[in-house]
Amino acid sequence: MMSLPTVDFSRFYRHDELSALLRDCVAARPDLLSLESIGRSHEGRDIWVLTATRRSTGAPQDKPAFWLDGNIHAAELTASTAVLYHLFHLLRHDGADDEVGRRVTRVLDTCTLYLCPRLNPDGAELALADRPRHIRSSTRPYPHDEAPVDGLSVEDIDGDGRILSMRVPDPNGGWKPCAADPRLLVPREPGDFGGSYYRLMPEGRLVEPDGVTIRVNPDAEGLDLNRNFPAGWRQEFQQAGAGPYPTSEPEVRAMVDFVVAHPNIGAGISYHTHSGVILRPMGTASDDDMIPEDLWCYRRFSELGTRHTGYPAVSIWHEFKYHPKEVISGTQDWLYEHLGALFWVVELWSPNREAGITGYPWIHWYRDHPVEDDLKLLRWSDAQCGGQAHVDWRPFEHPQLGPVEIGGWDRMNFWRNPPPALREREVERFPAWMDQIALSLPRLVLLEARATRLGPDTWQLRLAVANAGYLPAAVTRRAVERQVVRGVVFEIAWPPAAPAASDASPAAAAPRLLQGRRRVEGPQLEGHAPKTSQQAFLPAREVTGDRALAEWTLCAPAGTEVELTARAARAGTVRARLRLGEDGAAAP
Repeated sequence: MMSLPTVDFSRFYRHDELSALLRDCVAARPDLLSLESIGRSHEGRDIWVLTATRRSTGAPQDKPAFWLDGNIHAAELTASTAVLYHLFHLLRHDGADDEVGRRVTRVLDTCTLYLCPRLNPDGAELALADRPRHIRSSTRPYPHDEAPVDGLSVEDIDGDGRILSMRVPDPNGGWKPCAADPRLLVPREPGDFGGSYYRLMPEGRLVEPDGVTIRVNPDAEGLDLNRNFPAGWRQEFQQAGAGPYPTSEPEVRAMVDFVVAHPNIGAGISYHTHSGVILRPMGTASDDDMIPEDLWCYRRFSELGTRHTGYPAVSIWHEFKYHPKEVISGTQDWLYEHLGALFWVVELWSPNREAGITGYPWIHWYRDHPVEDDLKLLRWSDAQCGGQAHVDWRPFEHPQLGPVEIGGWDRMNFWRNPPPALREREVERFPAWMDQIALSLPRLVLLEARATRLGPDTWQLRLAVANAGYLPAAVTRRAVERQVVRGVVFEIAWPPAAPAASDASPAAAAPRLLQGRRRVEGPQLEGHAPKTSQQAFLPAREVTGDRALAEWTLCAPAGTEVELTARAARAGTVRARLRLGEDGAAAP
């Protein structure tokens, strides 16, 4: 095996570099990794998914699985870094004789991880271009494909690799220099007059200016891939960027097809930026409308996330709406509301917190906040970012507007993403939480596989299994309610009877079941999570809800090889091969 490739978590990789890096990882650890393209983007780039598990302990599809994805939104590049960091966390710590190493080794022995570092390669490539553009998601023109005939199109007009703001002096402008630091523009107060005021707009180019009015054009690429998932999908007039129909976009369809084809996925994370918060379902309904057992489970694992990462965990519905009269749907709704898998969205990075701003309301802060917060952020830019999070205003001769000044907040490099020196620090918070979730997934284990002779060619076969995981085999009550998971399925099989060697030697009698069916669906297995405290009013009634047993009576000659199988989609598969013995017993 090759040595692990070098990765620099302070920089963002373009598509070709990222593809080569992933291939090098697989070449270094083929015992753990495989790489596949699950589809192609609008522009034809591969959407890569790495499968990580120890092949020697079982096939990937026979183990409970965890999904990680990032960078569904074009400029949220740190999300890709977070998935890459988790990959190298696994590779570097596997086999190490310390607490982290033992945990990672256990994860790779017993679980499968599917890692998609960049779900939206086209949008990321545009954000990483020499003259970048920062769109929401896909590069496909939507909802119209015409070029704008007027208005201001946002772009890097001065060619410095950044998209900032432009300001123009205007007595009717809505912004004014801050009295405490004139570099900072702050909102004009009600009734203000007699000062210096500015009109503020994004950096960009005007199309057919009329000399009076300026309207900022929406991006021609108006899709939001996170609104294209089946659950909660709504048309454009209700949900901007949702696409013409659910999974209309190849990037989303690739993920949906992959997840549906891998029913062992019981939990997952989607990384985004920014806000420094862990978001849990539901996005389209309140906690009061959730199944209580699922809500309790989400709260418990979300609290673990806060403990590991320092990020607060909040409900999307209650605390992270873009507008109080609107709801947000996306990946988390589809994975939980449709499939009943545990799923979180992590909004990486909070410049507010870096600047010492605490206790702020998540979305409302962007609509209205005290000037003192802006001054804290400006001091943070000066002290920690070399004065580049907020760029000093400088003159520029605009091709349509004439003299303007360009400067202000660099949203791409300091708001949507951390500055390079802080990127690794920001993403290293998460692997311990991810490991804990993975190790809590349901896991089917063998308790007993036995054949007992009842007569000359008659056998009783028993297969007993248990869920060794913390979570139930279905993971959530939602999954059972939606009928997307079955109870544990038991099967018995044997090879076809051997044909006769000659007319003088008759064919061996084919085995036949005297009692039981070849396939039988058993119960939904509980996990070992306690259902009540020891001080509960009443004890739990089901003491062994994590176990199940199947029995068959088989007529077959001694020496017949029988395979017994138990499978639960999200808990894995166990198999036992028994050779019926002359002494009346057989063992796996």
